[in-house]
Amino acid sequence: MKLLCMDTATNIASVAVVEENKVLGEINLNFKNNHSAIIMDMVIDILKTLSLSLDDIHGFVVSKGPGSFTGLRIGISTIKGLCHGLNKPFVGVSSLDALAISAMHFNGIIAPIINALSENVYTCFFKNIDGALNKITDYMFISIYELHKLLNAGDDILFIGDAVDNYGDALKKLFPCCILGNSLFNYTKASNLGYMGIKAFKEGCLDDIATFSPLYIKKSYVEDKFKI
Repeated sequence: MKLLCMDTATNIASVAVVEENKVLGEINLNFKNNHSAIIMDMVIDILKTLSLSLDDIHGFVVSKGPGSFTGLRIGISTIKGLCHGLNKPFVGVSSLDALAISAMHFNGIIAPIINALSENVYTCFFKNIDGALNKITDYMFISIYELHKLLNAGDDILFIGDAVDNYGDALKKLFPCCILGNSLFNYTKASNLGYMGIKAFKEGCLDDIATFSPLYIKKSYVEDKFKI
């Protein structure tokens, strides 16, 4: 089973093709945040490089968020279009889950944080329990300065995600013992989505193209301003 995976939730545009326990190829671009103009070219390029066509792809995986509202809509609408045109299944995976899975062997609290601007982050806390990644909180939209109400300063905490670049100094003051992820862990990758997507496909936990929508967590600026 080959899955084509796409992540446009953050500044990174990422496309990968995965099989079980194998990444066949991946392209990651962090350039001008111009996802709508480049994402299909990335799909075409990776398929050409791997000598594959869309007919060889069994299904699709896409980041469902949280993240950039515009970025999420670009990725999800692209995957929905491909699924509709090819009559193939897909699954959405949380960008926070995809970040956490890359650090699942950390023996402490794994706290992926995605920048939500104005010193706010999207987050969810995870722990490795008996070799499996477990979500121990709901998905949240929260100020970085409110995190201390949910985490103890002395806990073993790993912060990963693009918000580490923005708020790393503040996090170190709040949690002196925490570990801050480096660039290997701080960006969501389509291959991480694929790792979780393979499991969802095997379990038959697929999404419905008609009802699937992004995981925004918070309202958009317009919705909040006009109380929609």
